[in-house]
Amino acid sequence: MTAILATLPPPPGPLDAPAPLAAGRRWSDWDWYDGAHLLDATLPPVRLLLVWDNLAGHKTPAFVQWCWERGIFLLYTPPGGPWLNMAESIQRIITHRALAGQHPQSAEEVMAWLAATVRGWNAQPTPFVWGGKRQQRRWRARQRRHAQGGSGAVTHRPLPRPRRRQNLLCA
Repeated sequence: MTAILATLPPPPGPLDAPAPLAAGRRWSDWDWYDGAHLLDATLPPVRLLLVWDNLAGHKTPAFVQWCWERGIFLLYTPPGGPWLNMAESIQRIITHRALAGQHPQSAEEVMAWLAATVRGWNAQPTPFVWGGKRQQRRWRARQRRHAQGGSGAVTHRPLPRPRRRQNLLCA
């Protein structure tokens, strides 16, 4: 992270004229709670957005403080988002296609191979249909429901049908 930050423009120093910050450089531009404006007064401008998963190690107070002091705003992916699994599947396929049997010598070489693979993928994309375990559980749950009169209403157990009464007058 330190190497990535070194490639970015330096943050304004304390002696710089207090010019208004561009959109996206204030912490209050990204945070949604009421006290976010307090972060603008105490932290350096936002220099980098870091998007990653919700692992416990990514949320330790020491690491979060380290990021904030350097202008790194942390965005966490939502836990249990089914689209993440599909994104990871595509990433795994592209990475395997680009790097299978290769021995890259630099990061630029890896990036070029990945970019070429993505261009090939986009020229003839593979359609995906979600069919994981969650979808199968939902399908089984739908099978256990009982439709009521074709209206879309369902019950979780069958309703007893009324018995026909025999006409006692005819007997």
